[in-house]
Parts: sequence; C-alpha cells; structure tokens
Amino acid sequence: MLQRKAMKQLEFWRAHKAKQAMLVDGARQVGKTHLVRTFGKANYNHTIEINFIDNEDARDAIDAAHNANDVFFAISAYANDDLIAGETLIFLDEIQACRDIVTKIKFLVDRFSGYDFILSGSLLGVDLKSVRSVPVGYLDSITMFPLDFEEYCWANKVQPAVFDEVRSAFAQRRPVNDAVHRRLAGLFHEYLIVGGMPQAVENFVQEHNIQSLRMYQQNIIDRYREDIAQYADGVERVRAIRRIYDLIPAQLNQQNKRFKVASVTAGARYVRYQEEFLWLTDAGVALPVYNVDEPRYPLMLAQKSNLFKLFANDVGLLTCMCGMDVVRDMLRDRTDVNYGALYENAVAQELIAHGVTPYYFKNNAIGELDFLMESSRGVVVPIEVKSGKTYNRHSALNRALATPNYGMERGVVLAETNVQVQERIDYLPVYMVAVLDRETVVLQGM
Repeated sequence: MLQRKAMKQLEFWRAHKAKQAMLVDGARQVGKTHLVRTFGKANYNHTIEINFIDNEDARDAIDAAHNANDVFFAISAYANDDLIAGETLIFLDEIQACRDIVTKIKFLVDRFSGYDFILSGSLLGVDLKSVRSVPVGYLDSITMFPLDFEEYCWANKVQPAVFDEVRSAFAQRRPVNDAVHRRLAGLFHEYLIVGGMPQAVENFVQEHNIQSLRMYQQNIIDRYREDIAQYADGVERVRAIRRIYDLIPAQLNQQNKRFKVASVTAGARYVRYQEEFLWLTDAGVALPVYNVDEPRYPLMLAQKSNLFKLFANDVGLLTCMCGMDVVRDMLRDRTDVNYGALYENAVAQELIAHGVTPYYFKNNAIGELDFLMESSRGVVVPIEVKSGKTYNRHSALNRALATPNYGMERGVVLAETNVQVQERIDYLPVYMVAVLDRETVVLQGM
C-alpha cells in the first residue's frame, strides 16, 4: 500500500475541524479515491461512498433535493453501509457530475454535524467555476498530486532514516552519505521514467516491467485526452486543447523551453488561446511556470502571464509521451542525450507539490534562470537544474547573484553531484529537491 503525505492532512482535518467538510481535488488518477477509502477504513466504523458518475440515480436524487433533509435522505437511500452519528464518514466522489453538492454541503454539515463529509473529484478547477456558491468557512480543501520523490522512495521500501540523512546533510551543507547518495540518485533516475502516478508506481514496483508501465501511463494520457473531448466545449476548442497538450514534450525540448503559442496554429497569439491553456492547468494535467520581468520579491507582481513554460503534471507521463527511445537511452545511461526537460519537469512538479509557486526569469543582459522561488521570509532563491556533467557552468546565475538590486543571497544548482558549497552557490544532488520548500530554505540560512 502506498504511503501518501496527504493522509496526515486528512488526519489533521478530522482532529481539528469544527463544521467543515473536506474537498480533495487534483488531476485524474493521482490517488484521491484510494486515499479517502484508506482514511475511512482506518478512522471510522462506517464509510458511505457514493460515486456520482457510477450512480446516476443518487446524483439525480441529490440534484432534485431542496434542503439539507432532502439531501441526507437521498444519501441514506443509496448508502452502502450503516449511517451512525459519530461513527460514519460520508464520501461523495466524482462531484464534478453533481456540482450543486458543493453549494449544499454547508447545509449538510450544519444540520448533520455528527457525520464527517469528504468530497472529491477530477477536473474541479474546470467544473467548479460554474458552481453558484462555494461555502466559505464550511469547506476545507487539499490538492493531491502524483507521488513526489520521497513518496516514490517509500514505495521502494526506503526507510525514514535515509531521508533523515538527506535533511541533515542539507542543513549542514555537507555531502550525503555515499551509500545513501548512490541509492537515491539511482531511484531518481528511475523516477524520471516511472513518475508518480499511483497505479503506474505500484505496477512497476511489483513487476519492474517497462512495457507494462508504459501501458498504464498511456492509458492515463488517453484518459486525459478523452476528458478534453468530454468536458471542453466545442470541436475547435477540443482540438486546440489537445494540440497544446500533445505539444508539451516538443516545446520543453526547445533550448529555452518556453511554450510558443505559434506552434498551435501558424501566427497564433496567446490571447486567442488563453482559455485553452487555462483549461489544461485548471484540470491539473499541465503545470505552468510563468516568466517574471525581474527576479525580485514579490515575484507575483512581476509575472508575465503570456510567457511561460508548460510542464506535464507527471514526469513519467512526459517520458512516456517522448517515446520508448528516450526510455532506452536513459536505461543505457547515454551521456549525449539532452535530459534537461525531464529533470526540469521533475523539479517543477516537486516544488509545486511542496506548496511552492515557481517562476523563471530571462532577459538579454542576464540570461535565463531555470526557476525562482520565494522563501517564507521574502528572499528570492534562484535554482538552476543541470542534467549533465558541466553543472558548474552557470553564467546567468552568476550574473544574477552579482546584481545588487535583485537582493539574492545565495543560489542553488541541482545536479548530478553530491553536496558542494562554493562561495554563494550550493551545489545539491538533484534528488535533494525532495526536501526543498519555502520553510526549509529559510532554516538553512538563506
């Protein structure tokens, strides 16, 4: 059974909630339903689960309900377990098919406070825009992502003491124990191929079969493309969204990795396809990293919404989309292949899963900085990602650190190396992104 960090968030909600339901959202296939089922089994004597796609009758009954009593009556009519106050979790899944339940949940938790309610679904960033009223104060939420690298290591039986060593090495800016370093570097290279989609991870851990892995990954990619056809409006819009999604690997393979809107249709401008890009990001299947005018705090004020890199939500899916030859090249450890897009994708999704909003910066005077993040005390930290052996070449990073107006104290290079500290730059093994977030950066003196 896969361990997920989101379980602790659900346990905290159960222990500290007042009258709040919980909304678990995230892209399709990231493990939301399995997480809630596991949580229910561990913490309640009874769990009622209603899936609004599988159970259309229950959906229609709740849609027709006029008040909290009617909604609860409908739930009780389709319950698959006993409803006992103080002992029961009510889990309403695939709520994008029954959008009014989000509005009605306020009245449910008010009227039936003896029960705990969890809502979940996919494409909520797309579908919940049309909900009449999201009940502020009555609905907590967490967003799930594919397994991050630490969760992937847990799936591979890596013990907690291993990441204790990584965190200690990071805090002290010393090399990671050599055995730990070699183990995690190998797993990170594997993670670039497998990614973090739970079914794909479980299958690969059990079988170590690349062909079987690719079948799982391709099924998820196909399902995402089907979702575009099902939930996006209009034939032309569906075609454009699919085109953008399919172009992610090719665009990331470009030298500057910025998504060029003209690749969608000759001569196209961002304003024409803005909604299509937003559909993919709202659905959680693509991760945008926006450019900023200058790398100064606060980064959000310098964001340029029409310039961005578009990453896949899972590096394993990106590798699958790149084709089997890339997988074979990685397994043969070819050194003449550019893996930069895969490394950057893994770093982007890791930072986002840790609650970081990454940006990037590029101008003619400085060059390009792969990522920028803000520490919790308002310091901008530049991050360079290097997939090759020449990781100590970073002229853009040097120029940015030498610009007093930017206020950058130190820079980070994530690379195929153990920890090294040189003047104002920390060279970290790329897997160490697993312990990097807005708080840990501050704790390490940045």
